[in-house]
Amino acid sequence: MKLLTCPVNGTRPLSEFVFGGEIRNMPDPAQASDSAWAAYVYNRSGAPGLKKEWWYHSPSGTWFVAERNTLTDQVARTYLYGQEDKA
Repeated sequence: MKLLTCPVNGTRPLSEFVFGGEIRNMPDPAQASDSAWAAYVYNRSGAPGLKKEWWYHSPSGTWFVAERNTLTDQVARTYLYGQEDKA
């Protein structure tokens, strides 16, 4: 069974979680060109390596950040948004 650690509820089965996507910087919609906005909405690098991702723990309703190596699928750490330095 694959497990993931929720920073609030501890280690839980992966079936309790929903992947929310890679964390990326959103350009200002009022300032971004059409091509820059389209690139933000539709393009992903897909390159393997360490990524910061949104994850949702369904039973508790907790959104959090996981730093995961997409090449090895190893999770380096998890933490609540805004608490990166405390993790």
